[in-house]
Amino acid sequence: MKYIGAHVSASGGVFNAPVNAHEIGANAFALFTKNQRRWQAKPLDELTVRKFRASCEKLGFTADQILPHDSYLINLGHPESENLQKSRDAFLDEMQRCELLGLKYLNFHPGSHLRKIDEAACLNRIAESIDWVLEQTEGVIAVIECTAGQGSNLGHSFDQLAAIIDQVNDKNRVGVCLDTCHMFAAGYDLRTAEACDSTFADFDQTIGFNYLYGMHLNDSKGGLNSRLDRHHSLGKGEIGLECFHWLMQDDRFNGIPLVLETIEPEIWADEIQMLRRFELGEVT
Repeated sequence: MKYIGAHVSASGGVFNAPVNAHEIGANAFALFTKNQRRWQAKPLDELTVRKFRASCEKLGFTADQILPHDSYLINLGHPESENLQKSRDAFLDEMQRCELLGLKYLNFHPGSHLRKIDEAACLNRIAESIDWVLEQTEGVIAVIECTAGQGSNLGHSFDQLAAIIDQVNDKNRVGVCLDTCHMFAAGYDLRTAEACDSTFADFDQTIGFNYLYGMHLNDSKGGLNSRLDRHHSLGKGEIGLECFHWLMQDDRFNGIPLVLETIEPEIWADEIQMLRRFELGEVT
């Protein structure tokens, strides 16, 4: 079964996120558990946690269907010790928030070397950061999002993602989220069924589908290998619809959150219904 949804607003409280997802016909969703552009956040109180859990139960959302995202400020590969620790502390807080909410995953961007240390050293720091946080938490899986390769950001190749995973001690609590826009911008072709066959065969060989815990479904404003992180609505960008039809027809993507981050929230319900038609085998 495909879990299809969108990254919905948690404005007014995280307990509003499942309601917002339900209203667009989603059976999956992503959310920020705090303001994604601030370091500090008010701790989750008992009532908020209880209301979130109750809302998820009432609307039929399990932890398998929810893919929370951490703060954009966090850089787990930061080359400077003080800022690295600040990022680690913030990531630990995000993981602990997920624990309180009964969530299974925490999706995050791996990090950037800021052109101050080499790639290998940065990948090692990211893995060490993940280990540091996993040792202090339980249950929640650290889900590394592939990036578009803009600037000095790492995680834009399957080899880089595999290198991080290889260095993490607890392989049961680390995985990957693939973003179709980011993959395409980083040079992985997704424009045809044949291209998807090749790209995901590469993913399976380099990392393995056993490490895939979620996806972001986005078309791309930028071209192949453009390194531009510019999302577009499905079928309106450079990837086109064939990729998303292919994804919906492949059982390897069952049972994980498939989350829209496309640029027109007002048509998310339509995009979700289109993906469900693709799952049933319809072409358009």
